[in-house]
Amino acid sequence: MPTQQDRTHQDWVKEAAEVVLPDRPFIGGRFVDAGETTFENRNPANGALLAKVADAGTAGVDQAVRAARATFDSGVWSRAGVAFRRERMLAFADLLAQHSAELAILDSLDMGKRVVDAHQLDLPFSVNLFRYYAEAIDKINDEVAPTPPGTLGLIRRVPLGVVGAVVPWNYPVDMLAWKVAPAMAAGNSVVLKPAEQSPSSALRIAELAAEAGIPDGVLNVVPGLGETTGRALGLHPDVDVLAFTGSTEVGAYFLQYAGQSNLKQVWLECGGKSPHLVFADAEDLAATAKATAFGIWFNQGAVCSAHSRVLVQREVHEEFVALVAAEAAAYAPGDPLDPAAGMGAIVSPEQTDRIMQFVDEARATSARLVTGGERITRDGSDCYVRPTVFDGVDPSSTLAREEVFGPVLAITPFDTEEEAVTLANDTAYGLAASVATSSLSRAHRLAERIHAGTITVNGVDAFSAWTPFGGFKGSGFGRDLSLHALDKYVGLKTVWINH
Repeated sequence: MPTQQDRTHQDWVKEAAEVVLPDRPFIGGRFVDAGETTFENRNPANGALLAKVADAGTAGVDQAVRAARATFDSGVWSRAGVAFRRERMLAFADLLAQHSAELAILDSLDMGKRVVDAHQLDLPFSVNLFRYYAEAIDKINDEVAPTPPGTLGLIRRVPLGVVGAVVPWNYPVDMLAWKVAPAMAAGNSVVLKPAEQSPSSALRIAELAAEAGIPDGVLNVVPGLGETTGRALGLHPDVDVLAFTGSTEVGAYFLQYAGQSNLKQVWLECGGKSPHLVFADAEDLAATAKATAFGIWFNQGAVCSAHSRVLVQREVHEEFVALVAAEAAAYAPGDPLDPAAGMGAIVSPEQTDRIMQFVDEARATSARLVTGGERITRDGSDCYVRPTVFDGVDPSSTLAREEVFGPVLAITPFDTEEEAVTLANDTAYGLAASVATSSLSRAHRLAERIHAGTITVNGVDAFSAWTPFGGFKGSGFGRDLSLHALDKYVGLKTVWINH
């Protein structure tokens, strides 16, 4: 078997031909027949039918929630000792690492991302995240309150019960790990709904969880459409917590579902229109342009925190635009299984249509198309878009204000720092922002004034297992990653003892 570093295009194609794509819900430790209808899972790179996947629907969700509840109530996981849960989660992480190539292929086939990105970036981060939260289990500490003499006041952090998790198609394995690892570490049972465009890796991961000795019913996966399975999970009266990553529009639905059902807690990580502020005193403009290209074109631009609008100080504006445009060649679309491809395929014809609508509308404005703006057909699929740059974008235009979720960059010049801050904050979102400057004082000023969950200075889109990730305003609330993510999945219980 070739190593991670020396796998060729042909190696990946051969391995992809051998993978088995699961197509049924995984509930209570096994694959089950649930759901009365199916939906097609197609490879966006060539349009080929990968599988007809069961849409779990209301009945399947109910079956999964009942399995999760029974396991939670039994205490086999929720009340198990710290050592047992830690050991099982570490064994689970080891299995994920052993199957990393298979899982990377499943994500690449499902949603079109470059298989090398999934294999070398997504899977290692996800594996380490499960290990991180396994080691964090004994850091979920209770407290003793300073109550009057003769009393003992305990403040306990307890698992909440059944966690419903709904994750998007852009990072199928990563987003699963961001939700499932802390929820499981806290002692909850999980019912996960993957995006209908990318169900395969989640179903396989649930199977691996069972193989690793995670008790049956702790991790259940219900594939399906948003309007059927997603809605059923949001409305289910026995789901205690709903954790969602996806669009702001769909996030609002889950808030409604909570109000219409049992007032379940809802935690949302939604869309973004993240600004990248480039000042004339940036130490290395070429490196900043390279980071900008990565921040918008990596993963075909399908990143919630993609730095899709760049604000450039006028003194370096023209030079910077030329530098960014020169980076486009490194992101030329190709076969997602080819390590030489700069980008993979867009997830679906519908998403490609949506991206091109933004491009066409921008073409009709005063913005200047610098490079790209073309839809490409290859291997029978037209789900490819060249890396695109528009310059002179009006801050009030659709391209500057709405999330494209594709490889389209909007550049707007500015003159003063005050203007840059105003433009950066003039958005319905608040997920992330970046600042390129050699001035430490400016970096601190802007980090204070820009209203976003993560501010990266002299880089783009920084995150880690140790730092919280999430946003403000229309980007949602609650945090993934770090020990702070555990707060979403535990409740505070006061135990008052008179003696």
